[in-house]
Amino acid sequence: MFRPMRRYKQQLPDNDCIQVLKNEMRGVLAVIGDDDYPYTIPLSFYYSEDDNKIYFHGAGKGHKIDAIKKCNKASFCVLNNGVKVPDKIGLDFKSVVVLGRIKILEDREKTIDICKKLSKKFNYGKEYIEDELRKFANVVTVLELTPEQITGKLVNES
Repeated sequence: MFRPMRRYKQQLPDNDCIQVLKNEMRGVLAVIGDDDYPYTIPLSFYYSEDDNKIYFHGAGKGHKIDAIKKCNKASFCVLNNGVKVPDKIGLDFKSVVVLGRIKILEDREKTIDICKKLSKKFNYGKEYIEDELRKFANVVTVLELTPEQITGKLVNES
């Protein structure tokens, strides 16, 4: 169904891809927007090892939500910060691309749980999390991306 990675010698093992998804804070979500143009938006996210899904939070209205209601196919890309390797120009970094289906999470209890986990990932304090939930729990929307393919690559930017 999906193409194999062309530069397969640089392909990351599945474990490395999962580590990037667990450890990085932000990525870029792509959906099919107005007039079938790609619509991309940088988002913070939470990867759940329990169910192998990626979660995002935000407002329940706007271009992204309209696009998801129209077509549930999505792509999500994450890069780590990279490292300087001696005797090489540029950085070596890992990139992960996820292709899958995205939906609006309807379960309010799970929505709150995901918001707490996302906040903990960013090391927000307990008081901050509780205050945010008091203010926004009734209006926050959580999106759930179910991966159909996860691929990663080790790249040298030079």
